[in-house]
Amino acid sequence: MKEVTSAQDLVDSLLNAGDQLVVVDFFSPGCGGCKALHPKTCQLAEMNPDVQFLQVNYEEHKSMCYSLNVHVLPFFRLYRGAHGRLCSFSCTNATIKKFKDALAKHTPERCSLGPTKGLEEEELVALAANKDLSFAYAPKPVQPAPVPAAEQVAPPAGPSRSDRGLPHPLLMTSLESAQDSEEKTLVSSGR
Repeated sequence: MKEVTSAQDLVDSLLNAGDQLVVVDFFSPGCGGCKALHPKTCQLAEMNPDVQFLQVNYEEHKSMCYSLNVHVLPFFRLYRGAHGRLCSFSCTNATIKKFKDALAKHTPERCSLGPTKGLEEEELVALAANKDLSFAYAPKPVQPAPVPAAEQVAPPAGPSRSDRGLPHPLLMTSLESAQDSEEKTLVSSGR
């Protein structure tokens, strides 16, 4: 098991894992449930050598854990390649089956199409926004979706209303209401 030393270390470890399944174990040395579960987690790591196990010490990295919305311990997240996060869950010795089922479901080798994803975009932004962490990240620019040629709207043929000397319909209602109020003023003043 590899202990994560910083937010950058976590991001790099996930990106460098490629298509390998990665289990991130969020724990606290003072947590009774974490202490009780640790031997079983180590045993599962030994039984699954093709799976990379990362540990994040909650006490040393509270700020990072808050940014990643980890508030319950022990807590696990599984990641793989272009799929990014596969699942998240909390478990104890009593519910270790949840952990084993997740490993069984996601351990078979798979080939991802596309680059390794790692953390979600909003998680990366939250880490970068956290002043307590020395993690820099520039959000990916949002690309506008291309509009197919068949759906593009062509301007109406012929001259526009303003080219024909006619006011815009919205302006007409403004002019009409202005004329109405002027007429009412003239009528009420007796002119």
